[in-house]
Amino acid sequence: MKTFNFFLSFLMISILTSCQKSNSEPAAEKTWATATEMNQRLGRGINIGNTFEADQSWQSPFDADDFRKIAELGFTHVRVPIKWERDDRSMSTPPYTIYPEFLKTIKSVVDAALKNKLHIIINMHHHNDLMADPQGQKARFLAQWKQISEYFKDYPDSLVFEILNEPHDKLTAALWNDYYRDALRVIRETNPQRCVLLGVAEWGGTSALKSLTIVPNDNHLILTIHYYNPFQFTHQGAEWVEGSDAWLGTKWNDTQAERQAVIDEFQPAIALSKSKNIPIYIGEFGAYSKADMDSRVKWTRFLSRWFEQQGFSWAYWEWNSSFGIYDPQTKTYRTPLVNALTKDTMPAAQAIKQ
Repeated sequence: MKTFNFFLSFLMISILTSCQKSNSEPAAEKTWATATEMNQRLGRGINIGNTFEADQSWQSPFDADDFRKIAELGFTHVRVPIKWERDDRSMSTPPYTIYPEFLKTIKSVVDAALKNKLHIIINMHHHNDLMADPQGQKARFLAQWKQISEYFKDYPDSLVFEILNEPHDKLTAALWNDYYRDALRVIRETNPQRCVLLGVAEWGGTSALKSLTIVPNDNHLILTIHYYNPFQFTHQGAEWVEGSDAWLGTKWNDTQAERQAVIDEFQPAIALSKSKNIPIYIGEFGAYSKADMDSRVKWTRFLSRWFEQQGFSWAYWEWNSSFGIYDPQTKTYRTPLVNALTKDTMPAAQAIKQ
C-alpha cells in the first residue's frame, strides 16, 4: 500500500511540474517568410478586380465561394485591390478613421482566402485624392496604413501588404521615393517581418523603374510591376481609354519579334532585381475582352510561362469581369484563358506569315 501511495504522489508531482513548466515556457514564435520565400509561395494568382476598388456605381458583388473555385483551378494566391478612401469607408478629415464595419468586411475576405489555403494581398487602390494632391493627402495615406497594419498585425505571413497601386499624376516618381519609404516605416512599426509589395511610379510599368532610386535594405520587400503591352492590343476597344476603338482588330501573333519586345522591356527589372536582391511580382497583366480570344490566349500563355521561367510570381487581371476567366452570370469558365494560365506549356514562337 505504501508503494502505491508513493507512486501516486510521484505521479501527481510529475504532472504538476510538467504543467508549471508548460505554462512558464513562451509560446513558439511565429515564423515569417523572407521576400524570396514568399515570392515562391505566391506563385500563380488572380486579381479580384472591379470589386473592392470600385466605386459604388460599378462595384461587382463579392462571393466568398469564388476563392474555392480559384483554389481548385490551381492558383495559390489572390490579390484584392481596395479603395479605402470612399466616403462610405473612411473619414476624409483627421483622424482619417477607417470605419470598423469596412475593416470587418475586409477581414472576412482575408479569412475566406486563408480558409481556402490561398495567400492574399491587400493594397491601397484608386487613391485618387492622393494622386491629385500628394502633400495634402499624405497624412491620410499614412494614417490609413497605420490602421490597416495595426488591425491585421496578428495575421500569418500568408497575408501580404501592397503599399499603393500605380502611383501617377502629381504623385511623381521623385515624391514616390519618399512616400513609399514613409509608408513602409509605418507598416514596420507593427509588422516588422511581413512581406510588403513595392510598386513603381508612372502607373507601375517597366518604363519607370529607373526612377526607383532608393530600394531599402529589407529582406521582406518584393518589387511589383504591371504589364499591359502592347497597350493597343491589350486595351483595344476599352471604353475608359480615349481613341481605343481605332485599335480594334489588333492581334498578338506570338512571333519571336513580339516575344523579344517583351523580353527587352523587362531587362531593367531583371537587372534591378539582381543588383538589389529583390524578387519580382507581376501584380497585373491581362488583355481586354474585345481582343480576339485566340490572340488573348497566345499573349497570356506566353507571358505567364515566361514570367515563371524568370522566377517571377504573378496575378492575372482579373477573375470575373471584362478581362476575366470566369463568367458569373453563366457560372462558366473561359476555358482557353484558364488553360493558358494554368495548364498550357510554352509553345515555339509562331512563324511570321508571308
